[in-house]
Amino acid sequence: MSTRINRRAALGLGAGATAGFLMNASPAGAGGVGTAAAPAPAATPDQAARRVAASYRRETRRAGGAWQAYVTVAGAAAPAVVAGPDLVVEAYSVNKIAVATAVLDKVDRGLLALDQRVDVTAEIVVPGGDGIFSLDGAYPSSVTLGHVLAALLTVSDDTAVRLCGLVAPAAEINAILVAKGFPHTQVEPVANPNRFFLGTSTARETHGLLTALVGGTLLSPSSTDALLRRLRAPIAYTDGIRREMSSGERARVATKAGWFDAARHEAGVMFDAAGAPVLTYVLFSDGAPDPDNFGATHPAVAARAAMGRDFLDAVDRLAGDAAAPLAKAPAYRPSNGG
Repeated sequence: MSTRINRRAALGLGAGATAGFLMNASPAGAGGVGTAAAPAPAATPDQAARRVAASYRRETRRAGGAWQAYVTVAGAAAPAVVAGPDLVVEAYSVNKIAVATAVLDKVDRGLLALDQRVDVTAEIVVPGGDGIFSLDGAYPSSVTLGHVLAALLTVSDDTAVRLCGLVAPAAEINAILVAKGFPHTQVEPVANPNRFFLGTSTARETHGLLTALVGGTLLSPSSTDALLRRLRAPIAYTDGIRREMSSGERARVATKAGWFDAARHEAGVMFDAAGAPVLTYVLFSDGAPDPDNFGATHPAVAARAAMGRDFLDAVDRLAGDAAAPLAKAPAYRPSNGG
């Protein structure tokens, strides 16, 4: 049974309490990654999972706050990290993956098309905040639904949420997610049926959604590719998990972050060199110090950056899930104009 918890109540749990949920954790720094002398590459999934667990425990204790998490390594006997996995929390922009899933489900059923256009009016633009639509200043205009999803999933555009609501109302999004097996991953309706707050999820359900996505059971192959290409794009979030990585390494990670008030969340998938998923992570954090800092120096974001480097190093020599469809990253080709 799931338990609903708001971000204020979560503060009482603290990192020390959530550590009680941790499974397969070795003592901090004992053979883990991120130490002065880098360990030999993990030879087995279980060894990698232990290193992932050690990194999680070390970095969350350092950051402070309350954490809920679910992290798995492909082929390991058990999850690397299980911390408050069924607490229902505000997922913030991590739930933009769920919103995109609902929109793409309608594309798969022929009810929408990525090349259809939606109107962008001055009234629908969210002023300030995150994204690019608020920087335009020339309305009315129109963009394709594919453009909307690109803005939603890469620069986490707030106006793109409202544009998705024009083609997938809140009640319909929630019904699609329930039908797919995610009853706690829900947007929060408001009086206008085409608008909503981004709503709730649990670490376990978000992990399950990502697992189904890369496993090819959530959406059609074309919609799966459309979603993953946006989450793996070079302009997608780089302050957290992907911060201490090369451009090639970043392309092996599909990630989505969410931030609001004192919460700093991130969830995604790491792939092996062949494009098979090898590690799936959900990291929900609330209540760490410095709540007015939404940059890379926030303690929880810095913790995720350290974990991202550790996680990738831990699984770098492992093969991913052979049963999952391969998801090759598109080549990164910077341009000089012309």
